[in-house]
Amino acid sequence: MINLSNEKGTISITSEVLTYLAGVAATSCFGVKGMVDRSKEGVMQLLRRESMSKGVTVHFEDDGAISLELHIGVDHGVNMSAVARSIINEVSYKLSKSAGVPVRSVDVYIDTIIG
Repeated sequence: MINLSNEKGTISITSEVLTYLAGVAATSCFGVKGMVDRSKEGVMQLLRRESMSKGVTVHFEDDGAISLELHIGVDHGVNMSAVARSIINEVSYKLSKSAGVPVRSVDVYIDTIIG
């Protein structure tokens, strides 16, 4: 959980909210089929829209910033580097603007290509 304080009070934002916002931002990018959840046995599963936050991990930094790991599936034939850059920019922007949380890094893992 992250706490944002000002003279009027404190806002607490849970990791569930941050993972949901990151999942929505990532899946809105061109070429992204969805978020991917990896089971303990190594099996990958493309997630539906209502559970896409399972493909996102949030790490809280000491300085109040966050770092994110996103596991995604992409369309066959897309430029994976361009898709990853788009996701990094979109997720950083959306979380900074909608939650007011500084984003230190966004690591994108392309786990599957869906064709």
